[in-house]
Amino acid sequence: KGAPVTAPPPPSAAEDGDAPAPATPAPPASERPADLEFTEKMRGFVSFGEDDYDKGFRAGKKRKTACMFHVTVYMEDIERFIADPDHQGTITGYVDCDALGGKREVQQGWFNLFVDADEDGEERKLMKYRLLFADGEGHPVTLFGFKEVKDDLGFDVWSDTTTLFTRIFAGHVEPGGDDAAADLLASGILHVLPQDFAVQLTTFRVHPAHRVDALGRFGGLFAGSLWDVFGPGGKKSD
Repeated sequence: KGAPVTAPPPPSAAEDGDAPAPATPAPPASERPADLEFTEKMRGFVSFGEDDYDKGFRAGKKRKTACMFHVTVYMEDIERFIADPDHQGTITGYVDCDALGGKREVQQGWFNLFVDADEDGEERKLMKYRLLFADGEGHPVTLFGFKEVKDDLGFDVWSDTTTLFTRIFAGHVEPGGDDAAADLLASGILHVLPQDFAVQLTTFRVHPAHRVDALGRFGGLFAGSLWDVFGPGGKKSD
């Protein structure tokens, strides 16, 4: 059955963009913008009426309340995406959960890559997914999940970047909305499975196609953010 997962608390209001932040100008558009996209599949289990991620996952697995999503993340103008501290992209695709009516199209979605969420002087970053859709009866639903990237004991880069602590809310809660005030329907955990990750690596596309440098810029941001957390120069060793 595996050891229980010590799940982090949900992102605070400030981490999730709910609290007003000092006004900062949006990064300017690039002179030669290049867009980047990739497709990701995550699957796991949730339990309705549960607010603990790990308990929700385990109870959901026992009850077979599977939940998954298959989405394409689109990052418009990779230079501006990198310069934006929220590193925000958009999401299209679908959520598939029998308890919510089966395969449901994402009506609107957002993705944030490696948002700073330092904790007690330790480097900590969040990868966030917010999917708005409707259940089988047409009721609006929000799936919000986050991956917590933090240097815990052991080499946990894989688990940190492939484990999504997931909650499902009634209604559509957009970025900047108040998840704490929303009606919580279910909690659980989704994972990127190794076979799905192998496929994911083949789905990266740049637009226009000749701008392969955009892949390098994205890879630099990804690797650099991991180094901030796990590398010897991170805040943990200061």
